[in-house]
Amino acid sequence: MTDFAAWTQGCQTRMESVLAEWLPPAHIAPQRLHEAMRYAVLGGGKRVRPLLAFAAGEVTGADTERVQHAAAAVELIHAYSLVHDDMPAMDDDALRRGKPTVHVEFDEATALLVGDALQSLAFDILASTPLADDAATQLNMVQLLAQAAGSRGMAGGQAIDLASVGKPLDLTELEFMHIHKTGALIRASVLLGAQCGSVPDATRTALDHYAKCIGLAFQVVDDVLDAEAPTATLGKTAGKDAANNKPTYVSLLGAARARELAQELRADAHAALDSLGTPAARLRQLADFVVERTF
Repeated sequence: MTDFAAWTQGCQTRMESVLAEWLPPAHIAPQRLHEAMRYAVLGGGKRVRPLLAFAAGEVTGADTERVQHAAAAVELIHAYSLVHDDMPAMDDDALRRGKPTVHVEFDEATALLVGDALQSLAFDILASTPLADDAATQLNMVQLLAQAAGSRGMAGGQAIDLASVGKPLDLTELEFMHIHKTGALIRASVLLGAQCGSVPDATRTALDHYAKCIGLAFQVVDDVLDAEAPTATLGKTAGKDAANNKPTYVSLLGAARARELAQELRADAHAALDSLGTPAARLRQLADFVVERTF
């Protein structure tokens, strides 16, 4: 088995090519919109969600050609969410992945349309590419991503986040928000990658629990990094949560306890994979990466 860094780089390079192929060329009308779509998606990002999809696919013996398209759909949803989150009506940020945000580089109307178009393209991919052996499974995959992105998932979590500014939340309320805002799409990444192969019920249950732990751990670490890491390291504006009086794991628990919670979630994620053996090695490595990352 190749080392984790080489595997990660290989998957990221593969995804850059796949995404570049799916995105409309910038010279095709409407050129400005297509240029902005490519600007939003290509040339940056950790590609954590595609990595999770590929790793889950290894557990279920999935064809990587299938997984790469499911992973592209998830990454396009993630990219659209970042474009919209950065807009003045939301988090009002000027920096993303070390470069100006889409609404700054282009304009607000274009940024709004970029998000809309990326979301549509994600479902175009899921509907037009053979990802499963039967239509019912593929239809379930479309539904899974739709629910993860909608009011019962990511969009709903963002709505709760916006409504919570300046308000004290307890740990249960904070977790509920982030299970939706961050965790839903991470869970979809794992389950979509897995469903490109054969998924017995016990395996799905284990992967589902793993994904929920990693989704929360990702957000806990994000909160710590926002409080402690510099803007140059993050590639986005540091300290925004505190400046905007947002409830976070750091504001609720303190940085030290938040880091402990991330370690506990990592241990729980590892335990969830105990029954899956060697094929889950990459998922274990990704759990470590999510918690130990510095950007």
